[in-house]
Amino acid sequence: MELLRSHLSRVRIPEPTNRIYKQECCISFDTPRSEGGLYVDMCSFLAFGRGYVQWNYEKSGNPVYLHIQQHRKPVPEDRPLKKPTLLAIGVDGGFDNQEPEYEETHSIIVLPDHVCLPFPSVELPEKVRLAADAILMTEGAERKEQIASWTSEKKRVSAYALDLQQINSGVVIPPSGWKCQKCDKTDNLWLNLTDGMILCGRKNWDGTGGNNHAIEHYNMTKYPLSVKLGTITVDLEGAAQMYSLIRRMTLLRIHY
Repeated sequence: MELLRSHLSRVRIPEPTNRIYKQECCISFDTPRSEGGLYVDMCSFLAFGRGYVQWNYEKSGNPVYLHIQQHRKPVPEDRPLKKPTLLAIGVDGGFDNQEPEYEETHSIIVLPDHVCLPFPSVELPEKVRLAADAILMTEGAERKEQIASWTSEKKRVSAYALDLQQINSGVVIPPSGWKCQKCDKTDNLWLNLTDGMILCGRKNWDGTGGNNHAIEHYNMTKYPLSVKLGTITVDLEGAAQMYSLIRRMTLLRIHY
């Protein structure tokens, strides 16, 4: 365990916006069902087969991996067919194509000596346990992309986005720690897509919400579109909340 503790700086606990690859090697076609299983880099969250994990270690310097292996179970001859609820194959709710079931096992691997530590284990450092649990509980990026291709919805395009003016003002939007640039509000914040101004939203009838600074900014500049901070994720999952200020902040959900 002391070896693992010396590498804790190279272990990250995934955040909701991180893309986690755990179904297929980024270089080969290896999966958790391959002979050597799959190794998830616990720093970059990229997955590698047995033949490429050493290459990734030498390239990135990341020594700690979550090893995922799936072993095939016998398929009962009398297994009932499941009624599909989703137009897809091989995913929960999709068509049952009588694929066999698999038992999944996990361990923590420390390179370069390929030291294998059992998981789950209370003896592992807490950071490693939390990181591994988060990786296993999060939907894999590969599966998200697969499901999205089957369940794509009709896109709604704002006319104001077609020729939206964007000013190169040198503004850098930080990943967190936002606040209105005209008051101290830190919630209900909107990023103007023309000049990068971060301003609070409209005031509600009961006095809650913002201070109308986003609308006031539009009245001065006529810059028409803003996006609510926190609704666009790195993996582009879900729908961003966009407002057309021309229509007095009428909600548009832009799927991407």
